[in-house]
Amino acid sequence: QVQVVESGGGLVQAGGSLRLSCQASGRTFSRYAMGWFRQAPGKEREFVAAINWRGGTTYYGDSVKGRFTISRDNAKNTMYLQMNSLKAEDTADYYCARGREADGSRRSGSYDYWGQGTQVTVSS
Repeated sequence: QVQVVESGGGLVQAGGSLRLSCQASGRTFSRYAMGWFRQAPGKEREFVAAINWRGGTTYYGDSVKGRFTISRDNAKNTMYLQMNSLKAEDTADYYCARGREADGSRRSGSYDYWGQGTQVTVSS
């Protein structure tokens, strides 16, 4: 059973930065894509970013493009989300997920293991 654990959430002022981390258990981390999704209160889950198995290809949601950067360190079984120029509308619970395949995807159904989420609150 793969376990996925997010960390790094917190409270930040608008315009500030945060870096989220996601660590996954198991020896097969480097074989799969990883992704970040978020869900704000009363809203549907939204795709944030994804990265393929080697880290050479990345995907971003339109609302975060140019402000967020996804990366991974396969030697540490860890993925990151660097969030800059944060806005109040970025406030949400952020979820990390492991993909079912090596290539990244914007669809939540393409991911099989999910973390419990880490809360990000951006004050305006």
